[in-house]
Amino acid sequence: MWFNNSDAAPFLLTGFLGLEAIHHWISIPFFVIYFSIILGNGTLLFIIWNDHSLHEPMYYFLAVLASTDLGMTLTTMPTVLGVLVLNQREIAHGACFIQSYFIHSLAIVESGVLLAMAYDRFVAIRTPLHYNSILTNSKVMKVTLGVLLRGFVTIVPPILPLFWFPYCRSHVLSHAFCLHQDVMKLACADITFNRVYPVVLVALTFFLDALIIVFSYVLILKTVMGIASGEERAKALNTCVSHISCVLVFYITVIGLTFIHRFGKHAPHVVHITMSYVYFLFPPLMNPIIYSIKTKQIQRSILRLLSVHSRI
Repeated sequence: MWFNNSDAAPFLLTGFLGLEAIHHWISIPFFVIYFSIILGNGTLLFIIWNDHSLHEPMYYFLAVLASTDLGMTLTTMPTVLGVLVLNQREIAHGACFIQSYFIHSLAIVESGVLLAMAYDRFVAIRTPLHYNSILTNSKVMKVTLGVLLRGFVTIVPPILPLFWFPYCRSHVLSHAFCLHQDVMKLACADITFNRVYPVVLVALTFFLDALIIVFSYVLILKTVMGIASGEERAKALNTCVSHISCVLVFYITVIGLTFIHRFGKHAPHVVHITMSYVYFLFPPLMNPIIYSIKTKQIQRSILRLLSVHSRI
């Protein structure tokens, strides 16, 4: 049952339709962006691991966010650069389904991590005296495990059927990577479950996470406004700026991609493709930049790292 499609024709990935002649030029900014994402998130992970002053819940969650961004990058990079640089369009069914699984599960994980980071800021500002007793290392590990399990388990039901669906229609996909909604349309089978389940899942993850984050910041703002000192208010809000920026970057790209898919049916194909790349590449690119610019502890750690290397 699992190997019904093993001898079937492979799926064909698609780059920028009509711009195939300049794919090698388009690959240059993609290579630069991918390299920047790996360098930025890799640096964050390195300094959080090595700097003991950053061994706090806030930075543990940041490390999980950076790992998730790296995972998403390494999941899409081989096929995207393969199409743009080598014109390698074929992808086996199993590899396609596995790539789709990781793309969608990591997106849910990222949303969950942003929610966990909102919880961290909520506890830090609402009950600062009990922060360390509430967010212990054990609690952080449990929250992280819950976020990972939610992402990697909930996406299994719609991905599994892809392995035994027959594919008798066109094998051409719309992107240079595999997405569940793209693959299921090629199946010659009843895909009702695969259409309905993702809608429910998105409502219970992305939408619900966003609502809880907004609600938590309403309570945070209420607490901050009750602080008498203007300097203390600014200091408290400053600890949230980086997280708020990452939340906006992530959810704005999600909303943008959703609107393009729902209401941009007559938009040029290149617009749909570009928006999908913005969704997958912009948050991983911006998150380390935001935290490097807005978080003084991260800045100090980076400067210490650079000074050590300069002396060597």
